[in-house]
Amino acid sequence: MTWTTSSETFESKMLPHLNAAYTLARWLIGNAQDAEEAVQDAYVRALRFFHEFRGGDGRAWLLQIVRNTCYTQLRKTIPRLSDTTFDEELHVEACVFGTPETVALKAADIQLVRIAIQELPLNYREVLILREIEGMSYGEMGKVLNETLANVRSTLFRARQALKKRLMETTSRQNFKSGASCG
Repeated sequence: MTWTTSSETFESKMLPHLNAAYTLARWLIGNAQDAEEAVQDAYVRALRFFHEFRGGDGRAWLLQIVRNTCYTQLRKTIPRLSDTTFDEELHVEACVFGTPETVALKAADIQLVRIAIQELPLNYREVLILREIEGMSYGEMGKVLNETLANVRSTLFRARQALKKRLMETTSRQNFKSGASCG
């Protein structure tokens, strides 16, 4: 087998998952530049160890490498994390149908959810992203996280509960503020 053949195989198996890799890295790390760097590092590692890939779910294998790369990078940059927020595509829905008011409300809702997710502990963030944004099965998530299905399910349940609680608290505070200012 030549380098070109293995490279073509790597490209056909791993490049389709570039968006998923970036999405996970962006949510775990919190900013675009560091996420891009983590994805690049992860792809280099994946290429280097592609000969160990035994087939099956390439996305789960790659996202596990991305996750590990992100955690390594996070350990190096922990002091900077408190200053980062996830702000990509705040106006992603600005081009969809609707009046300016509905578009503004949707954008505000999206921003509330993103902020709430960003405030969650890292392990909750990653299970929510893998399941709700990447649409991974529990089995795929277990491979990425190196966890049992029971742990994946319970962590996802707790993450959803924590997100729901945060969103309820945020909307309650906003309703209180808007009610207080009107009266």
